[in-house]
Amino acid sequence: MKRSARSVALATVGIAACLAWASAPRAQAPAQRQASQAPQTQAPAQPPAAANLSQGTETGIATFLQHCMNCHGSPNVPQAPSPDAIRQMSAERIYEALTTGVMKPQGDSLTDSQKKMLATFLSGRPLGAVQEGDAKSMLNHCATNPPLADPSAGSAWNGWGNGPANTRFQTAAAGLSASDVPNLKVKWAFGYPDGLSAFGPPSIVSGRVFVGTDIGYIYSLNADTGCVYWSYQTKGSVRTAITIAPVTSHGATKYAAYFGDAHANAYAIDAQTGAELWVTRITNNFIERITGAPTVYDGRVYVPLSNSEEFSASSLDYPCCTSRGAIVALDVNTGKVIWETYVVPPPKPSRKNSKGVQQYTSSGGSVWNAPTVDVKRRALYFGTGDGQSDPVPDTTDSVMAINMDTGAILWHYQVTANDAFVGGCSGPERTDNCPSVNGPDQDVGNSPILKTLPDGKSVVVIGTKNGRVIAVDPDNKGAVLWTTQVVAVPAGQENSFFAQLNGIVWGGAADDENVYYGLQSGGIVALKLATGEKVWYTPFPKPGNARVSNSAAATMMPGVVFVAGSDGSLHAVATSDGHILWEYDTAHPFDTVNKVPAHGGAINSIGPTIANGMLFIGSGYAVVGSNSGNVLLAFSAR
Repeated sequence: MKRSARSVALATVGIAACLAWASAPRAQAPAQRQASQAPQTQAPAQPPAAANLSQGTETGIATFLQHCMNCHGSPNVPQAPSPDAIRQMSAERIYEALTTGVMKPQGDSLTDSQKKMLATFLSGRPLGAVQEGDAKSMLNHCATNPPLADPSAGSAWNGWGNGPANTRFQTAAAGLSASDVPNLKVKWAFGYPDGLSAFGPPSIVSGRVFVGTDIGYIYSLNADTGCVYWSYQTKGSVRTAITIAPVTSHGATKYAAYFGDAHANAYAIDAQTGAELWVTRITNNFIERITGAPTVYDGRVYVPLSNSEEFSASSLDYPCCTSRGAIVALDVNTGKVIWETYVVPPPKPSRKNSKGVQQYTSSGGSVWNAPTVDVKRRALYFGTGDGQSDPVPDTTDSVMAINMDTGAILWHYQVTANDAFVGGCSGPERTDNCPSVNGPDQDVGNSPILKTLPDGKSVVVIGTKNGRVIAVDPDNKGAVLWTTQVVAVPAGQENSFFAQLNGIVWGGAADDENVYYGLQSGGIVALKLATGEKVWYTPFPKPGNARVSNSAAATMMPGVVFVAGSDGSLHAVATSDGHILWEYDTAHPFDTVNKVPAHGGAINSIGPTIANGMLFIGSGYAVVGSNSGNVLLAFSAR
């Protein structure tokens, strides 16, 4: 539903009033939805134009906290809308109010870049996205829209991990063999209109591509030609993978597309037409969002919840911190909440900072990844993020297991203890909002991989930012089976930036023998699933000794594993010994099927997807830096 013109006008006036009250004291923490079951301990970003949405989020929230948080939500300024209410406005409306509208006197104290980044953060989408992204304005409409085939039939890559175990493995039935890989060439390219970065992983189902974008549009394309069937405009940017699954009680609709957005909305839309079926707001805490892909299984949508609070909670005007990572189970047909499991306990008032602003305990534990489903044990596995305030619960920086039917916590294994991390808490900018010791930022951001070994034993495998791969035992409460350090750390640098943030970020892939991870420090490594023994490591050439990260999620098929890089490179290597089979540089301009100017760039999070004899990848999500792009590429060997 769209907001009325009157409500938008009232919100705009309220923002102006808020900024005029720059010295008003802070309010209490935003209310959060309470878990519907016990216990309460139940249940990774770019500026407009120059870079991309994640950096705009980080800088935009800093501007908001420094210039606006003194007032929004404060009982002393009741006419000012809450931060959550402002987040429902468009980027254009917020920017207009700051530049030419009633907020101009306050906006004049900001640079144009700050105003754009503030609008980007608050709206959850970049400027210009609303008008230009609609498929109705595109020139490559598909001539017909035939009935969607059964998603479970034929070749597909459905969701983040191509199956509930999140192995990111495509079988031989995909129609692409190892011998085909050296012949891969771009078959078509699709440009995201006004897109600042291509950060949504494409799902391939029933001969169609389903993909989300930072401009807040979902697109359905023909996988063979790239023609567009429809678009759907969300309430915020969408970086999650999309899962197609059966739905009932919606008339003639048979299959729905499920995903989440930057405003913590979970969606179901008609996969055939793009018509909205339901939208569920997971939380009213304005800094919480959905970045990991919801996992759909057996009539439920398991939604991971993360936050942007740690980016700049060091501002003395901010009540740090109140966000909580969670998994929320929804009914696939209605979007109704079935249960919620939070990573950390509810925040409680702890102390007031030097400016008199209330601070809170027990925050953080973002779930950045798609939950893994263990059908045999009726369990969900997921990685959790760092804490943001003292004391730090032992469920942060962990791999957790919960019951998929009730949400009850089964076990957890903590990788890094006492990791309370807040941006802006290092060096001279540190404030007394900061944790007593600012942590190493060791979120377990990648989806756990569930595999059964030849002897019948199961393992759950995760990777860490400091370069460890860890296998735990799901039958023994997460007891460690093996740990392998895959990134060499120079003596004396064990606690350095290199050691802490040069390992594994977005995830790996696994076959029956090995697990494969791309590394932040560059290259890709293979380890034996049974023992953790290193099988091989392959570095990639770095022109001029440039630093290139290969931390994007790995993808594999029989005999081949793919990994992308921050320089826009895409590599395919042999699983037998790691030798390079094929490479392609995506960081250049492309002629697109929809006639939108497009350019490839960094590939820093998503891995390629494989189906119907083709390979698909979005190029341009830089995470940090300016190597952004806005193109979706489809490769074929035919």
